[in-house]
Amino acid sequence: MTGRFAPSPTGRMHLGNIFTALLAWLSVRSQGGRMLLRIEDLDPQRSRAAYAEQLRRDLGWLGLDWDGEMPPQSTRSPVYAAHFAKLEEQGLIYPCYCSRSELHDASAPHASDGTVLYSGACRDLTPEQRAAKTRRPAWRVRVPDIAVSFRDGVCGPQTERLAETCGDFIVRRSDGVYAYQLAVVCDDALGSVTEVVRGCDLLGSTARQLWLFSVFGYPAPQYYHVPLLVAPDGRRLSKRERDLDMEALRARCTPEQLVGRLAQLAGLQPGPEPVRAADLVSRFSWERIPRGEIVIPANFSDGFRVFP
Repeated sequence: MTGRFAPSPTGRMHLGNIFTALLAWLSVRSQGGRMLLRIEDLDPQRSRAAYAEQLRRDLGWLGLDWDGEMPPQSTRSPVYAAHFAKLEEQGLIYPCYCSRSELHDASAPHASDGTVLYSGACRDLTPEQRAAKTRRPAWRVRVPDIAVSFRDGVCGPQTERLAETCGDFIVRRSDGVYAYQLAVVCDDALGSVTEVVRGCDLLGSTARQLWLFSVFGYPAPQYYHVPLLVAPDGRRLSKRERDLDMEALRARCTPEQLVGRLAQLAGLQPGPEPVRAADLVSRFSWERIPRGEIVIPANFSDGFRVFP
């Protein structure tokens, strides 16, 4: 089996990123599989090469190694373009000229969770109507009105009707950058990835990606969407707010102390005793991973070794 960790180089990893990386690594190592690293630097405005290098150093500090590194997404536009062309050949994509304000208009359709669904405003424009548009278009894929079902390794059985939960989604942005949904399917398929471990905030992307796997004729990986770590007030951790990021953590603790606290949160040991990542491999089981959000104790970092 082959797993991967795919961080975005938009800042230092925070505790939630580290938690996901640890579980992905333990799952692969417990199965004797192959671990890949992929730098997801699709966003040219926020991605930095210095952050990518820091990610590698931080993973190494934690004791999380990898068996190969996939090419960064910023280098793979020709691959994405070839798959974009396959969608075009099948008549599955079309240009969308809607502005951000039009997409978020109060009258736009919404899913049950409040997510804005694409109305299909540009789906059936005539050639003449398209020629009259002045905006540079994004490109959307036509989703069928079908139910996509799968079993997540953490969250259990899932079923989603694409037309009702996301609508036609973007595969290439108006600035020419290929969208995450297309890029990640190409990368996982061509990298022979068989297992994807990521945060449950990405669970909603899975049906779209499974459908793209089927359109391209690729086998899909098994997904494990791990619980999010949240602050005591229920707030999600964020790179932007530097919540318990690696800079702060490395200044206050040893790798073993940090891994020990995370192992306790993951249900892999009863207490926060310091432990090496390698020593957790024999204890790892997906059955032990909690379901639902994990609240970080307010005293999470109490007792960490403080460096001068």
